[in-house]
Amino acid sequence: MEWAFRSDQPIYAQMSRHLSAAIVTGYYSPGQRLPSVRDIAMDAGVNPNTVQRALAELERDGLVFSQRTSGRFVTEDPEKIRSVRETMAKEVIDEFLKAMRKLGIDRKETIAFLEKEEDE
Repeated sequence: MEWAFRSDQPIYAQMSRHLSAAIVTGYYSPGQRLPSVRDIAMDAGVNPNTVQRALAELERDGLVFSQRTSGRFVTEDPEKIRSVRETMAKEVIDEFLKAMRKLGIDRKETIAFLEKEEDE
């Protein structure tokens, strides 16, 4: 998995979103065991405590669960995965619409741009 971090947000939050995206897109399947904290930390080039914090956030959100001595696993609840996917999509749309408003482009023009891009 490729990791790219920005300086404007905490790394653990970026990791949490990145792992959430990997789950909702199927990179990690429902019920699949996630790599260990140490493995993720080495892959991402971050401190294991940062990974631990990101995974704790995913656990709190119900996307992953722990099994003592076995590691962390992706939830098998398709409704939970769908819900997180929908939330992430809404966040992307909100950011897009804010950027369009900053450019002075209203709703109608935005829709026209989207339809034009889809046709091309």
